Amino acid sequence: MKITVSAEDAGTRLDAYIGSKLENVSRSYAAQLIEGGAVSIRADSDAEELTVTSKKYKIRDGEEISVLLPEPEALDVLAENIPIEIVYEDDDVIVVNKPRGMVVHPSVGNQTGTLVNAVMYHCGESLSSINGVVRPGIVHRIDKDTSGLLMIAKNNKAHESLAAQLKEHSVTREYTALVYDNIKEDELTINEPIGRDERNRLRRAVWGSGLKEAVTHIKVEKRYGKYTLVKARLETGRTHQIRVHMSYVKHPLVGDELYGPKKQAARLYGVELRGQLLHAGTLGFVHPSSGEYMEFHSDLPDVFQKILDKLDAQTETEQD
Repeated sequence: MKITVSAEDAGTRLDAYIGSKLENVSRSYAAQLIEGGAVSIRADSDAEELTVTSKKYKIRDGEEISVLLPEPEALDVLAENIPIEIVYEDDDVIVVNKPRGMVVHPSVGNQTGTLVNAVMYHCGESLSSINGVVRPGIVHRIDKDTSGLLMIAKNNKAHESLAAQLKEHSVTREYTALVYDNIKEDELTINEPIGRDERNRLRRAVWGSGLKEAVTHIKVEKRYGKYTLVKARLETGRTHQIRVHMSYVKHPLVGDELYGPKKQAARLYGVELRGQLLHAGTLGFVHPSSGEYMEFHSDLPDVFQKILDKLDAQTETEQD
């Protein structure tokens, strides 16, 4: 692809210029192309074409920019006809209500049956490619045993917009969780950086390596004595953030085998737990094209709701 710079575009950063001129090439993808040596510039028709690897390069009037776009990589991930609950969909974004027990994208040991496999069947090739062939469309993730709402990008422009909102902490992400023991405060903010747990590669920790800022806002919804129902609002989005933070303040999530008590029952009030009781029930963001703020909500999964019903019934009995 070749583009000639006009006087009005002179002074623009190279990555921003390419991202604005080439269809389905986002600014972040343009930066990858530049840094990978796929972009060259010729000052004029008589000049030598030179490769530019700095995305911050300021373009000049009359320059001819050549962009070598790689052939689309064939997806190794197979589309599967797996039923999924689509809460909202348009040409830019899909909001999906992921069930408990479903992995978001393929990885070692989980090549099939993932949300990506299901979304690929539903959307075909209409998914962003920024995150590669294994995670098409995926802007953010939730854990296998966490249920709830996810936004998925159908093109690279939408992906870039949603990813920028996540980076700016402007996306509304509120979870419902049942945790152990009685939280005395009505509200608290946990501001502790999270990194890798060097002793267990599956875990994250507030004292881990490669620490990154992590902020979680907690509001108590209801106390059950041995348990507390809370709303957790994410300001940042680190891996396992709510699970790590609640474990850190000595109120791990009920059913959390990775961060919870070493000895915990597999069933609670006769209901099989099957993982942590954590549900992403509220998701809000600014639409990539319209600029309109949109917010979505989903009900608790049956397992979670049954346990709350049991706790509510027990509380009523004790009060009587």
